[in-house]
Amino acid sequence: MMSEERDWATHREAKAAKLSAMGNLLNGKFARTEDAKAVLEGLIAPGDKVVLEGDNQKQASFLSKTLASVNPEKVHDLHMIMSSISRPEHLDIFEDGIASKMDFSFAGPQSTRVSQMIADGTLKVGDIHTYLELYARLYIDLIPNVVLVAADKVDKNGNLYTGYNTEETPVIVESAAFHDGIVIVQANEIVDRVPRVDIPGDWVDVVIPADEPYQLEPLFTRDPQNITELQVLMGMMAIRGIYEKHNVQSVNHGVGFNTAAIELLLPTYGEQLGLRGKIVPNWEVNPTPTLIPAIESGWIQSIHSFGGEVGMEKYIAARPDVFFVGKDGTMRSNRAFGQMAGQYALDMFVGSTLQIDQYGNSSTVTNGRLSGFGGAPNMGSNPTGRRHSTPAWQSLRPDNSPLGKGQKLVVQMVETFGSNKRPVFVDSLDAVEVRKEAKLQNVPIMIYSEDTTHIVTEEGIAYLYKTDSMAERQAAIEAIAGVTPVGLQSDPATVKDLRERGIVAFPEDLGVNCNQATRSLLAAQNMEDLVKWSKGLYTPPAKFRSWS
Repeated sequence: MMSEERDWATHREAKAAKLSAMGNLLNGKFARTEDAKAVLEGLIAPGDKVVLEGDNQKQASFLSKTLASVNPEKVHDLHMIMSSISRPEHLDIFEDGIASKMDFSFAGPQSTRVSQMIADGTLKVGDIHTYLELYARLYIDLIPNVVLVAADKVDKNGNLYTGYNTEETPVIVESAAFHDGIVIVQANEIVDRVPRVDIPGDWVDVVIPADEPYQLEPLFTRDPQNITELQVLMGMMAIRGIYEKHNVQSVNHGVGFNTAAIELLLPTYGEQLGLRGKIVPNWEVNPTPTLIPAIESGWIQSIHSFGGEVGMEKYIAARPDVFFVGKDGTMRSNRAFGQMAGQYALDMFVGSTLQIDQYGNSSTVTNGRLSGFGGAPNMGSNPTGRRHSTPAWQSLRPDNSPLGKGQKLVVQMVETFGSNKRPVFVDSLDAVEVRKEAKLQNVPIMIYSEDTTHIVTEEGIAYLYKTDSMAERQAAIEAIAGVTPVGLQSDPATVKDLRERGIVAFPEDLGVNCNQATRSLLAAQNMEDLVKWSKGLYTPPAKFRSWS
């Protein structure tokens, strides 16, 4: 039977009607700054799915403040979709009734408040996602009605230039633009011609000049003067016992002082070992300043980045052989592509965490702090869809299986006690209880034990991929867990056996001289040294400048 005639363009017609109704507030695509609130009230309907750009560096801060000011009688019960909950108004909208549900990836700056609001029933969580997972759902079951994003410059035709911090803007915009969602952009500046077109104007519906530039944080900058000698020792062990051992060619570093120490040890300790030209020429990582000495001394051939980093702009523009730089002279970052590369194209991920249980599961979700995941689970997983081989990947292939395959190296690098003096190694993750409080379907584990191949502490390295049972895995973790509750369960005879079989290695087993682990081994001692390495091209943000 023939079906009845049906209108197949209802979404498009609804969008056109909304934009038409805003005619008195729009001059083509452009609205006045002072009309921003009225524009949002006219284009966002109760219950809409709304993506607000708020990744962990770039914030659509003008639009987030404007959204928090709308009349809850006109705009309410929104389903917010955000990669990072970073600003106070991101949560104010829930207390005011403007929004009711949130799907997100990361909530570092607001993690304590998120936890409290969930407990109070003010905030309902759909799910906590990895970045790539959240972006994927924008094209399946979280297709947005409205997206609110930020651009550096916009021309008269609505073409967007997003500069160094393109980040997640393209993936957000495309999900709405091609399924009749409304794309609203805050612009730092309206110009006659953009330096390059990062997003074409016909994907954009409304442009609003912002009252101030979007918020941009130097989130991944680490001052070398804060690296400890314990972290230097751990970096030496990692270089000798993992990077060199597995012939690692491509890597992502999570951002912390442990990984900053490794970056600053490559031109010194790595050079002593004769490893330049043999390990880690290719990186997927934000352009962190502690990479400068390794770049300048010829260790690094290529870096693709999730986002930019404040102060690195001139340096990046002067090193197009290393960074992904356009004809306009600025870097093009892409958070979605970076996560894809991190999942499928890298030999190794090196990160850190807040808690590791006796089995090797790790989480950054602790009591009273629902920080989420970010991109670590994408980086720190062994994707079963991978088929290409590299020496490092193949080095983890089991010998006793004719159908066996390699595995990505997933390294957790932690001191046995955190900065809060609480043990990192615990019998049970706090996340187990948080799951109940937040009414989540699954325990919010960041990286699962089955994906974790190595754990590095100040005590040594546990080569978990070599273990053949959960009991042996637990024993290996106990051996390097220090005087934590988990480490105190370690048996000396078992540890001796694990060391003899290469499942656990202490510094002396790796040929690492603990007496050499001093700060003087770092290629840069402070931020001023990084500026010198960059030949004056790196300009640290004010809060990192401690010299005249």
